[in-house]
Amino acid sequence: MKNKDPHFVSTRGRAPSAGFANILLAGLAPDGGLYLPEAWPQVSPADRAAFAKAPYVEVARQILSLFAGGSFTSDEITDDVYAAYGSFDDPAIAPLVPIGPDLYLLELFHGPTLAFKDIALQVLGRMFARALAKRGGRATVVAATSGDTGSAAIAALGGLPNIDVFVLHPLGRVSEVQRRQMTTSPHANVHNIALEGTFDDAQAIVKALFAETEFARAVNLTAVNSINFARIAAQSVYYFTATAALGRVATFVVPTGNFGDVFAGEAAMRMGLPVEKLVVATNANDILFRALETGVYEPGAVAPSLSPSMDIQVASNFERALFEASGRDSAWLRGAMEAFARDRRLVLPAKVLASLRERYAAARCDDAATLDAIRRAHAGSGRLVDPHTAVALSAAYRLNREAGSPVVVLSTAHPAKFPEAVQRATGVLAPVPERLKAVLSGVEKVAVLPNDRGLVRAHIEAKLGSHVP
Repeated sequence: MKNKDPHFVSTRGRAPSAGFANILLAGLAPDGGLYLPEAWPQVSPADRAAFAKAPYVEVARQILSLFAGGSFTSDEITDDVYAAYGSFDDPAIAPLVPIGPDLYLLELFHGPTLAFKDIALQVLGRMFARALAKRGGRATVVAATSGDTGSAAIAALGGLPNIDVFVLHPLGRVSEVQRRQMTTSPHANVHNIALEGTFDDAQAIVKALFAETEFARAVNLTAVNSINFARIAAQSVYYFTATAALGRVATFVVPTGNFGDVFAGEAAMRMGLPVEKLVVATNANDILFRALETGVYEPGAVAPSLSPSMDIQVASNFERALFEASGRDSAWLRGAMEAFARDRRLVLPAKVLASLRERYAAARCDDAATLDAIRRAHAGSGRLVDPHTAVALSAAYRLNREAGSPVVVLSTAHPAKFPEAVQRATGVLAPVPERLKAVLSGVEKVAVLPNDRGLVRAHIEAKLGSHVP
């Protein structure tokens, strides 16, 4: 694989192409679209086979170099990737653990905040700071989170110079551990907002702030959640490492909310990785299941669940999948997103739906099935899993699969982050890792705000103070 200088284009087709450093710092494209590479780099079969003997950090370095090589030197990428994973609890970073015949957990929670978001954000934070230092000036990161992105962003960016981080989470709709991981941060550049609304409300406010171009430009607004393509690139790595470890083509079952983690699987496929199927596993908030089953993308009311990070009815990264499924028809995609924003309903064209179904399947489960999957995993393998992983496991247990066809379930959070659900299902209290003990006793700092874009903007401006021109 060779380092290249790829350009990135917006899904909505009205933004100029840009290099990696620019899209890293921008997050969202100026036309409201999401960035994707102009052409997907390819990983050869020989390179994919070699990943089986390479450490995770080396595979990550090679994959990220395909996207970032034009913006950073080889040494810079190497330094950032190796530093990002130096603090993970497991040297494998994303170990593949068998729990049944041809059934595996891909454990993605061995980072600082014990959730899969660390795998991307620990790298992104370092690259972000490096790109900002080269460009000069300050940046204001605003992120909406349904639970794990916020704490992972804070762990990656807290304390860095010339960056202010504002994290919006839905009040009362994240677990206590998730909340405390955000609100007990000691860093002065971290600002937590508990929004009186849902995750979708928080996400809508973030998008609206980006649309206020004068404000966004004045504070150098940017995003580090999964709308930032650097997140997708970093998350694609573990699809490669898991497939290499198995030595066989696998089905990946992914607990899905905002569609970023499962789209990273599509990214890997478009780079040449053979994958049997990507299974979108949802809880009762099943807009993606319904879209793939019926061809109608239409949100309902957000229903609180035992898997709160998936309590989402508008999946931002689905736009990327629609763009690719339409043959990269940015004119259609732009009109479709405008219609969806207006009507809250989108009927997918037959060709787009057929293209999506070639790559994706979908499943859903309620809280009872989630608890049952936690119980079944513990009884069968002795392992405790968190409720988000359990949603995917429930789907995996119901898959009709041939013998010898491996199924990999993405295990996205440590069970100790959701102790009530785990104990309710198994009667066992998940051991609390050392990383969490300090969090549970820390002093919380958070502002509670109503679901009002103007008030959120005013709060951000007040916190930035002299940094606002």
